[in-house]
Amino acid sequence: MKSKAQPKYQRILLKLSGEALGGPNGLGINAEALNDMARQIREVRELGVEVVIVIGGGNIFRGNIGSERGIERATADYMGMLATVINALALQDALEKQGIPTRVQSAITMHQVAEAFIRRRAVRHLEKGRVVIFGGGTGNPYFSTDTAAALRANEIGAEVILKATKVDGIYDCDPKKNPAAKRFTQLTYLEALQKQLKVMDSTAFSLCMDNKMPIIVFDLFKPHNLCRVVVGERVGTLVTTGNEL
Repeated sequence: MKSKAQPKYQRILLKLSGEALGGPNGLGINAEALNDMARQIREVRELGVEVVIVIGGGNIFRGNIGSERGIERATADYMGMLATVINALALQDALEKQGIPTRVQSAITMHQVAEAFIRRRAVRHLEKGRVVIFGGGTGNPYFSTDTAAALRANEIGAEVILKATKVDGIYDCDPKKNPAAKRFTQLTYLEALQKQLKVMDSTAFSLCMDNKMPIIVFDLFKPHNLCRVVVGERVGTLVTTGNEL
């Protein structure tokens, strides 16, 4: 897709779930899903948009599930953080095969495979045209990668968080279970809270609301959807203060 439209955003944070890398069954790393993500990210970079990515690890290991199975919670969460670094390296490889220079920064220090997270260095990479992939979550147990996305978006001055999912926005109930589910095109933070819509976990959502960070929830698995969001098309569901709507 060669879009002639000007991008609405100059710096975005793309939140990818680990399950998205796992393809249809959400497990392991699916080469087709990975390459499709890389192509969509390349389209956005070709518009001159600066891209940072926070990636989950649920396709490999999820901390809360490990905890439920008897692993000590903090240990399980660290294992989940390591899974996000595996995904970050896989995405880096796919992007560089598409000709996109990248850097992986990890909140858990591992010099052999990734830079340590340093905010000023991350911003400099963006200014030089590199895609920056943040692995390792926040580096702390008990925090999700949604929270890492909200934190990093604010730290590096992103204009919006684009939360990539397998559904085309936020619904009033599960559209897979209820065909009559209603999709919202836009919401305020307060409406999302009042309706108890699970946009993000509560810590991540509070960070976004307190810092007026817009969130767009959209379906990454439709061709060119990421590019459509970035140029300002009405794709998915927008969550803001309401003043921008």
